[in-house]
Amino acid sequence: MNTKIIGDIAVVNSETPLITDGQSALDLIVSLFYEHKITKIAVNKAAVSEDFFRLSTGLAGEVAQKFVNYRCRLVIFGDFSGYTSKPLRDYIYECNNGRHLNFAADENEAMQKLGG
Repeated sequence: MNTKIIGDIAVVNSETPLITDGQSALDLIVSLFYEHKITKIAVNKAAVSEDFFRLSTGLAGEVAQKFVNYRCRLVIFGDFSGYTSKPLRDYIYECNNGRHLNFAADENEAMQKLGG
C-alpha cells in the first residue's frame, strides 16, 4: 500500500484489495483520520475487492454506509469500462451525483472530485 497525503486528501494505491468488507473500510477510515486527520480518501480500483462491483454481495452498500456514518468521502478511481452490469452502471451514476462515494477515471479526476 502506498499512501500520499496531498493537503486534506489521502491518495491510496494498492495492488491488493484493502477494502474487502465493512470492517476493512472502517479500518482505513480510522487509520487515516487518527494519523493524518483525513476525511477525504481516493483509492485505486485494485484496492477494492471485486465483490464491491457485484452489487448482489451487498459490499458496496456496506462500504458506502461506513463512509456516510463517519462523514468521510471516498472516490474510487480506475477503469470501470469492463463492467457491463446495468445496475452497477446505474449505481456509479447515482453515486457520482452524491457526495460520499464517487467514481473517477484517474487520480487527477479523483482529486478534483474531492476538492483538491
